Amino acid sequence: MLVAGANQALAQAWPAKPVRVVVPLSAGGGVDTVARVFAAKFSEAWNQPVVVDNRPGAGGTIGADLVAKAPKDGYTLLISASSHAVSASLYPNLPYDALKDFAPATQIISTYLMLAVNPKVPATSVKELVALAKSQPGKLNFGSTGSGSAPHLVSELFRLEAGIDVVHVPYKGDRPLQPALIGNDVQYAFLTPIAVMQHVKTGRLRAVAVTGTQRASIAPDVPTIAEAGLPNAGYVGWMGIFAPGGTPRDVLEKIAGETARILKMPDIASKVPGWGGEAAGTRPEEFTARFRSDVAKFARIIKEARVPQVK
Repeated sequence: MLVAGANQALAQAWPAKPVRVVVPLSAGGGVDTVARVFAAKFSEAWNQPVVVDNRPGAGGTIGADLVAKAPKDGYTLLISASSHAVSASLYPNLPYDALKDFAPATQIISTYLMLAVNPKVPATSVKELVALAKSQPGKLNFGSTGSGSAPHLVSELFRLEAGIDVVHVPYKGDRPLQPALIGNDVQYAFLTPIAVMQHVKTGRLRAVAVTGTQRASIAPDVPTIAEAGLPNAGYVGWMGIFAPGGTPRDVLEKIAGETARILKMPDIASKVPGWGGEAAGTRPEEFTARFRSDVAKFARIIKEARVPQVK
């Protein structure tokens, strides 16, 4: 009873001091952009400074570990993406337990990827790309934003579902991957819609599918990968907010409620498509279920695709 009362008192007063938001990736990327927008809105709503702290490295696990070991009071939060679920299986020697040491607060947005092909590749659809790969086993290269990244695992899922023999070429992020794809060093890749569409408009890339459950508003003529004939190769990712495991439920609810409110603001709602996603604003229990499901899904892909673990 004393613990419950203390937690309730903490939640009612929270936040009574500055809040730190850890982003486990470099500044300037998609997650960092979203984190900074929400940090500013949280600061306005809570009348407290909300500071973004970039802690990149080791596939996002350095920043995640910092949050896992922080006090369970809601003053240190993590804003991360689906790669946080990947890490649970990709890194066997993590200094934290991904399922026990974090309390999922809310999913900010749902995200999807776009399958982009170099225009020199004689394939204008998923069906033609798969047929081409099957006619030339081991000849086509696909790029990713890094070994074990979410785009890499989505590519491996595509490979498994299509039954093709292709070669993985990892890059250190999407910035070096984009020119490699444009230069035909790799023939296809799964990238964020914003990264792809800027080059589709100039004719330097061709978009053949999106991994979401519905077509993208910024590319309504591009079919979903399910429509293209591979219903089990779809992928809907996320960006979300986590607190250290054991953080009072009322604090998590406050974070979730404010996130949902912010997503309805016109100036934020207009930004979401540009972030390559759709507004979510889920409750803690919904995001917890989603996170656990994704940890299991990525573990299966890593095992079936024989993706090497990082030790």
